[in-house]
Amino acid sequence: MSNPVRVLVVDDQELVRAGFVALLASDDGIEVVGQAADGAEAVALACRTSPQVALMDIRMPVLDGIAATRELRALPDPPEVVILTTFDTDEYAYQAFRAGACGFLVKDTPPVELLRAVHQTAAGGTVISPPTARRLVRDLAASQPDPRPTPAALQGLTERELEVLRLLARGHSNREIARELFISELTAKTHVSRILTKLDLLTRVHAVVFAYETGLVTPGTS
Repeated sequence: MSNPVRVLVVDDQELVRAGFVALLASDDGIEVVGQAADGAEAVALACRTSPQVALMDIRMPVLDGIAATRELRALPDPPEVVILTTFDTDEYAYQAFRAGACGFLVKDTPPVELLRAVHQTAAGGTVISPPTARRLVRDLAASQPDPRPTPAALQGLTERELEVLRLLARGHSNREIARELFISELTAKTHVSRILTKLDLLTRVHAVVFAYETGLVTPGTS
């Protein structure tokens, strides 16, 4: 049996934190390694407990969730960050992804979906609440004239890397990419790392946005 996913819960409301911790504790594949009431405490805890995933609120005292995400992602062994917020706004979503978050969910996400999100992000996937995803894709599509020119950066990718980027843009985790392309999960992870390096991108979410912006994938394609 694989080791449980190590999770840090960050929210300034004690009752909310307790609810998330209780939910996560119901999953044998998840271990809560710490709780923090603000972003500064979260960064300090992460340095001591090495979580794989941080569930992060946005509006908090001392250090807000966006700034905390930026600091967490700058650590030598950074956790994946999933923003959990009551405020489902495009501005917050863009700020979160620019800071390095790999997920953006509203707090009323169904419990089973939240548990799935923890496992998916730990495996290298991205998670975005459906209403937010629809708005972001719509905005990206509206901001680009058709036909879209292919940037020179895409020409530096191999055919296999383009395949991986297309699957990545559709929200596939490394495991799902490996299964789809009949390669090992390690090979899929290596392809993703090379894509990010070649395109000079920080996170998988930036790669998803890049794929839509360049027209490599378009809304509604399967």
